[in-house]
Amino acid sequence: MTTSQTQGIEEVLLNLCDSVSFVLNEATKDRVHYSAMVQCIQKTSLRPDIGCFVLFDGGFSGLVVINFSADAAMELYSNYLLQMGIAQNELAQTHTANDVSDVMGELMNQIVGDVTRRIQNDLQTCITQSQPKMLVLNKQVVLQVDSNLDDPQARRVSFYTGNHHVFYVELAMDNVAFVPLKKRKKTKEAKEKNDENEALLKSLGM
Repeated sequence: MTTSQTQGIEEVLLNLCDSVSFVLNEATKDRVHYSAMVQCIQKTSLRPDIGCFVLFDGGFSGLVVINFSADAAMELYSNYLLQMGIAQNELAQTHTANDVSDVMGELMNQIVGDVTRRIQNDLQTCITQSQPKMLVLNKQVVLQVDSNLDDPQARRVSFYTGNHHVFYVELAMDNVAFVPLKKRKKTKEAKEKNDENEALLKSLGM
């Protein structure tokens, strides 16, 4: 079904992109923004240097993956902790440190919470999510996550930090459409019949 009011993966993706940029900008005071172009891809993958993913279910099923380069992860990690008052000399120096993964996991949690609220408001459906998982990957490793989707669609969007470091957000979800319901208007004949019934009831003193 294709109407101007039918909504699908693009609307979910837009909510996701808005959540990623909003949460990261609020948390890090960085200038994170995303590309106006979206890629249609065959499947989602966890890629170096840090791959994060979360599964969701409920009104529809899907998978969100965020793949950070080492530079992007370190920029967001550093800005986040500096905003919290942590001293520069107390920060981790490499993206492989556990502290970096912990912070990226916390940011992923905030993103998922925000996008869940947006989807509930915009598409009037509820979703639940798994605990986000983080993996530090080397340059030779690409992992697939089995999302158990029956008829999957997948998209990828490029994001940029304030220092122009790139990371990627990927979304895979069932091929579903959200179509607003409308109340049917009464036909002229139905209205006339209703008027006749009301007139009859009135004449009977009812």
